[in-house]
Amino acid sequence: MPKQVLINIICAAVFLSGGKAVAQMEELQQIGRLIDDAIFFSGKYITPATDAAVYQAASGWVSTPQERKRWDFSLSLHTNIFFVPQSDRSFTVQNSDFRFFSLEQGTSASVPTALGSDDQVYLTGQLGNNQVRLETPEGIDREAVIYPYLQGTLAIGWGTELVVKYSPEVKLKRSEYQVYGFGIKHNFSRYIESLQHKKIFLSLLAAYSKEDVTFEFFNVNTAVGTLGIDSLNGLVDTWQLQVNGCKAIGSFEFMGGFIINTSKIKYKVGGERGSIEDIIPLRDVLNNRLKELYKTRTNYIGEASVKYNIGNFSIQSILAFGKFVNTNVSIQYLFI
Repeated sequence: MPKQVLINIICAAVFLSGGKAVAQMEELQQIGRLIDDAIFFSGKYITPATDAAVYQAASGWVSTPQERKRWDFSLSLHTNIFFVPQSDRSFTVQNSDFRFFSLEQGTSASVPTALGSDDQVYLTGQLGNNQVRLETPEGIDREAVIYPYLQGTLAIGWGTELVVKYSPEVKLKRSEYQVYGFGIKHNFSRYIESLQHKKIFLSLLAAYSKEDVTFEFFNVNTAVGTLGIDSLNGLVDTWQLQVNGCKAIGSFEFMGGFIINTSKIKYKVGGERGSIEDIIPLRDVLNNRLKELYKTRTNYIGEASVKYNIGNFSIQSILAFGKFVNTNVSIQYLFI
């Protein structure tokens, strides 16, 4: 039986079963349009934050390309500072972008992304005989995102080190952020004696990191129940390859690097279970639809650094640049 004929039969059966069933069918269709709008808005709202998370996790992996002795261990406390570009703080929506909602005022408006301001715009829609009215989610309202993390390295010999970084869950305004990962670094200037005599050192790093960003979204209260989508989560898996070189001059090290990384980005909604789940598994439907927004991003990032050594202690500043600008300052101690 052709698909369209089957749909027509089902619709006719629902219509003949009574007006209440027809009304329920119309509400389900309206919920379908609401889901379309939620997917559209989700992508525009959180994408700048997940793109930024890649940069935040990319820099600071290499404290020095120099080779260390076997079992030397270093521990460092990093402060990461990410500057939010103006272009990623807002996006424009128009009534023509929506299937269920429309702007309460005007036909277009600028609304904040997850990295934007705390300005809000009202959206309205009609579900059955009841109006649905909501405020767009706010951004973190910061020009710079600052968070700390710990990083440790262990030299295992043959010019090779293991690197681990970990950030506790950092709570920002209406958001949470966490990053952790591991890598392996190898010094290859050890094979070129002329470079070592000139105190020039080269290294190659391969690393994996996991970035997890969560933002307050919106939990709409409708005539058929609460929707239960009050958080939007971005999950980023990043594989990174990085080459670094440095020149040691006295107690200083001047370092430059080039990073290429590939990130797989996924999204999901969460929060307290909505009462609409008694009628339709909305969260499962949304999370399945959010797969439409999954993407893989490749970034090319430059890195410049200055390090000053004071005995076993060192202070280092790093600047990563490309699409975004990210800075990193650390205090390190070398256990030998």
